[in-house]
Amino acid sequence: MSASARPTAADVPAARVTDPAVGVVGAGRVGAVLAAALTAAGHRITAVSGASPASRDRIRRLLPGVEPRPVAEVAAAELLILAVPDDVLPTVVADLVAAGALRPGQVVAHTSGAHGLAVLAPAAAVGAAPLALHPAMTFTGERGDLDRLPGISYGVTADRPLRPLATRLVAALGGTVEWVAEMDRPLYHAALAHGANHLVTLVNEASDRLRDAGVADPARVLAPLLRAALDNALAHGDAALTGPVSRGDAGTVARHLDRLADTAAESLPSYLALARRTADRAIAAGRLPAAAAVPLLDVLAGREPVATSGRRRERVR
Repeated sequence: MSASARPTAADVPAARVTDPAVGVVGAGRVGAVLAAALTAAGHRITAVSGASPASRDRIRRLLPGVEPRPVAEVAAAELLILAVPDDVLPTVVADLVAAGALRPGQVVAHTSGAHGLAVLAPAAAVGAAPLALHPAMTFTGERGDLDRLPGISYGVTADRPLRPLATRLVAALGGTVEWVAEMDRPLYHAALAHGANHLVTLVNEASDRLRDAGVADPARVLAPLLRAALDNALAHGDAALTGPVSRGDAGTVARHLDRLADTAAESLPSYLALARRTADRAIAAGRLPAAAAVPLLDVLAGREPVATSGRRRERVR
């Protein structure tokens, strides 16, 4: 169905737009927490599905009094939220349509950051109103997640008639709407994954290398440094860059590369990639004069990543 053929404001009953009964398919880390948050905000959660023991345990802990229901029963809700993995979402939508579980005027939303409205096209074809509503937050599936929700952003893609509903839902969750165009969903999601998921990898890599250097408690060393770096980066952008790459200290970086190659070759490719990108940004921001960058760039260009089989050399103590 084309965008122009999607439901108009007249196709979505006012009662459903202002106070819809909510069903959630998928009681994973995101679905169970959002259902609990909506319940706390006064919304009616009519049914939640969760087949795995972990999902049923989340329902028990986060949604007391709510019994897990088959997906077909959950799908009867006026607002149906599909909180399932990105790659599973198209199959879930197709299965619901094939089962005749969706109907005209119903609002069908998903929580995927990578997908927009196109993945809900089969639902829109039977008259449902599609909505993409992604919380920009990492989830554990524990009650502590509820304390992190106030103030976060939600990447929302919606046709104009559904925007008031999306705005009210996000407001009820204490969040802020960020309107994301359909074509920009992959870029939006890539930015979040690059920033959050790769940050976890980077922190753990730094922790491992500190252990290799004999530091017993890497978290104690890294915590104040990384918090300051994050705060400064968010406040000052590339002006927050410090360290040997931003200074053009080619000798220091060369020694880093030599020791990494000897001790933890699996860390060398990521160090090189980030050092090269850091140098680019430092030059573009005027932090590193182009002439002073030449020796550093020569060091980075002359060292190719070492292919590894996943094994790492043990540090000799």
